[in-house]
Amino acid sequence: MAAFNHSSFQVYGIADLPLNRDIYMMDEIYLQDWEMENIKRFEQDEDADPYSIGYITPIHVSEVTSSGAEISWYPNTHDRFHEVKTFLPNEAFVAGALAYEYDKRVQLFVKSDWLRTLHLRANSIFGMIDAVDMTDALKQGTISHDKVIALRSQLDEIASRHPDISFISFADSLLLKTNWTVGMVESDVKYTYRPEALLALFHDLQALYRDTLGLEIYGVFAQGSNEYYEDQLLHISPSKNHISLNSLGLPFAQISLIEAAARKAIRDGTHARMELYLDEDFFNSLQFADWERKSKWPSYHYKAKMTPEPGKYYYAQFDDLSAALNLRQTGLPFAAPKLHPVVRWVRSTFSKARRFIASLSDPSR
Repeated sequence: MAAFNHSSFQVYGIADLPLNRDIYMMDEIYLQDWEMENIKRFEQDEDADPYSIGYITPIHVSEVTSSGAEISWYPNTHDRFHEVKTFLPNEAFVAGALAYEYDKRVQLFVKSDWLRTLHLRANSIFGMIDAVDMTDALKQGTISHDKVIALRSQLDEIASRHPDISFISFADSLLLKTNWTVGMVESDVKYTYRPEALLALFHDLQALYRDTLGLEIYGVFAQGSNEYYEDQLLHISPSKNHISLNSLGLPFAQISLIEAAARKAIRDGTHARMELYLDEDFFNSLQFADWERKSKWPSYHYKAKMTPEPGKYYYAQFDDLSAALNLRQTGLPFAAPKLHPVVRWVRSTFSKARRFIASLSDPSR
């Protein structure tokens, strides 16, 4: 029997998916059960419960192409707004349907292997640290061989405390990469995304460059996918003369675009020179103590690669940003987050609904 042939379903192909709307994505193994529970609901079966079927992954579609759909999915919206952009290929799409008399969100079903890979593969955070005014310091002769060696030695010591981060260093700059996973029910893979830890590391590197070279630094950070899904952070060849970050160059190209846009904005007087420049997705995923302060944080645009949407970066001094963040994961002081009014209303409504449902089953009533 073809899926979703009941007249109360509105059926969607991949090209028909609504853009920039909330969509629920689910494993294809739950398609038939979800369909049958909805049909029972259409037929006024009081025991029908399609919401008990399977596990949903919230997404939205930004663009549909001849090859598939550009999507964003949300691994965590409980204590941070964590958005990840990826591509849903045509061959991974199974079906889409809307029980329009009851629901407002399209239910999208995808291939099991593709969904499992999406949840279990390693993703990455990338960073670039650069010393400020290094050229002037070299001209003035204030950068000695001993200072550069001291910097390298202390970078070794910092790196030893962060085995989950790759460090590729030059005398005046540093590339960083750390992997993280989302996880999935009925798997041993856990959610390990901690972008605040990279910012705490930046603070340590600030102190290091000041102490060894007498220079300030700035950092550019972005998150991205890891095309070597199951590989380690770093590959070093047996001959030790080939190092691979196990990543495409795209995330570092994105960081370079942000840096170039920031340099131009500084020259044009759009904003002052800052210590941190954060890609929009990275910034939005941070745990702010106050939602209102986050919503007003200054930003500027840049042209992102391989996405139809314009890019945006946020800029900050480290002390200003760290004071605004919920940094409990790094051991720094934090405040309880101030939630968006809509989020507070939703939580309150669900809480009242749960108490009401529980009261219906109370034998004393």
